[in-house]
Amino acid sequence: MKKRLAEIDFDNQRNPNSFFDIVKVEDLMQRSLDHDIAENHLVKFFIIFFVYEGKGKHTIDFVDYPYEDGTVFLIRKGQIQKFSRNKNVRGYLLVFTEEFIISHLNQLEASKTLQLFNDSLSFPKIGFNDKAEFKDFTVLIKHMEMEFNIVDDFSIGITRSVLHIVITKLFRIKGKNGVFVKIRKYMPQFLQFQELVERNCLESRKVSYYAGMLNVSTKTLNNIVNQVVNSSAKTFIDERAIMQAKRLLINTELSVKEIAYRFGFGDPSNFIKYFRNHTGTSPESFRSVH
Repeated sequence: MKKRLAEIDFDNQRNPNSFFDIVKVEDLMQRSLDHDIAENHLVKFFIIFFVYEGKGKHTIDFVDYPYEDGTVFLIRKGQIQKFSRNKNVRGYLLVFTEEFIISHLNQLEASKTLQLFNDSLSFPKIGFNDKAEFKDFTVLIKHMEMEFNIVDDFSIGITRSVLHIVITKLFRIKGKNGVFVKIRKYMPQFLQFQELVERNCLESRKVSYYAGMLNVSTKTLNNIVNQVVNSSAKTFIDERAIMQAKRLLINTELSVKEIAYRFGFGDPSNFIKYFRNHTGTSPESFRSVH
């Protein structure tokens, strides 16, 4: 029987009401858990994965990203990841829930933070090109760890403030590297479109379907998507649909034929062709690899 994809909930047993945790990567590698971190698993929280020493790779939504000293990964709630086991890596995982963001940041800062993790708007990997900036960032993370471990009436407040600085610095670095989408005129409409696609891409992959839901013309919708992510609406829809197909392939025992029918393909061979055109491999090959 095919093993289901593990779905990992936030679990800070020491302070569950904080909605925040900080974990050393080297400690995580040694932990006895109910899931294998070296296998694909879906996270139900946000992660800032900071590597300050070591080389390896980290996989996010089936893409392998190499890392080295001074690499940061941003993993958002609902994404699939897996670690590569590495005894030499040193770093931290800052783990927090949407409740932490909403309750501890004002509306504007909370919105910006969620956008930082949006993989449609920016690359999930950040690298420090400036040694002084890397050193300063490392000091901030270690200070956050120290404060979080104190556990008194002030620790969460200080931790929250330092995390706010950390997130703001990541915005700055992404801006310097030119890999972050600036806040644009159509951002609210785009985010609404993105949410609709992620919820309904099994139902329809037609631009007109989503334009109707948003009460705009297909031309306007294409302009919105192009302005924000430099892509057509159809390309964006197909990318999200393929991601959903990948998740069904590794997270369910549905046959390729059944998945094809779920996507509205009357002939499974057309689904296989669609999947191959967008991934370079067949659904069965993808399933066997992952």
